[in-house]
Amino acid sequence: MNELKVLAPAKVNLFLGIGTRREDGYHDALSILHALALHDTLSFLCVPRGMFIQGLCRDDGSYDLETVEEGGLSVGVETLWREGMEAQDIPLEENLIVKAALGLARACDFPGTGYLRIRVEKHIPAQAGLGGGSSDAAATLVGCAQLWGIALDDPRLQRVARSLGADVPFFLQGGCGVYGDRGDVFERSLVPRKDSVLLVIAEGGVSTGAAYQAFDANPQPIPEALRAQAESVQAAAEVPIFNNLAPASEQVLPELVAVREWAQATDGITDVLLSGSGSATFCVCENPEVALRLAVDARAKGWHTRVTNFSSLRAAALPSKNGTNIGATRV
Repeated sequence: MNELKVLAPAKVNLFLGIGTRREDGYHDALSILHALALHDTLSFLCVPRGMFIQGLCRDDGSYDLETVEEGGLSVGVETLWREGMEAQDIPLEENLIVKAALGLARACDFPGTGYLRIRVEKHIPAQAGLGGGSSDAAATLVGCAQLWGIALDDPRLQRVARSLGADVPFFLQGGCGVYGDRGDVFERSLVPRKDSVLLVIAEGGVSTGAAYQAFDANPQPIPEALRAQAESVQAAAEVPIFNNLAPASEQVLPELVAVREWAQATDGITDVLLSGSGSATFCVCENPEVALRLAVDARAKGWHTRVTNFSSLRAAALPSKNGTNIGATRV
């Protein structure tokens, strides 16, 4: 029986330039993503077929969790919602974690069989544009690859990652990177930032589909000067803060306007931008003390917050005794 823990960091988009809609239904995109210290933790437990483990296996041969089975591999997921988050009701077959595990197993001719039990400790808010689901999927690819003896630079990991969503490949790389095509093709790494970050999350969440529908109804062009700057920078601190999807998201969730206007008018915040389609607005702060103080102000307005910092993290296995959340605070 093998056990493993993998870290799954959150992200923000320092630059998100959405282009025209393509025939495949996706949009051209130039995206510069940066990892945060805020992260989920995934624990993997692999029980070989035919082995009975008290508490995990029942007398009738079934397992303690509902599973999806394919090719002799049964995958079950237990999610522990931390930070007071409400549980999301996602059918197991649609869970990106399950799709990642079975996708990699399928691509590699099912190198592992039996019961793969995955426990997720959720700290990254859902529907916030912070990439929690995509990061968990990338962490699943890393965890399964390590359990099954697949090299992390095996191109099949990247192929499966791209099939799961535009942000998933980023989390295999981590740090700060420039991504083209539909925002999922790695172009180059940038020197990461280290600043303190206050995440302000409006109530309600934003449907990515609804945001893109609003964008298509009123596309926002990418200024050529900003695109040229984004394509030439070498460090995250030089990236022009930009998101042309933000006006569409603000139309879907008007409360985002209030968050943005508050942040732009607040001393101690140096940069403000909606991450992806939202609903998290990230505020780069002068120092951790400022971030903590402003988090209290934001919560008084009825918004959720997290205090964290930019990091060079990626989806990666953790030492077995490391169970803490690095650099993330809920205030």
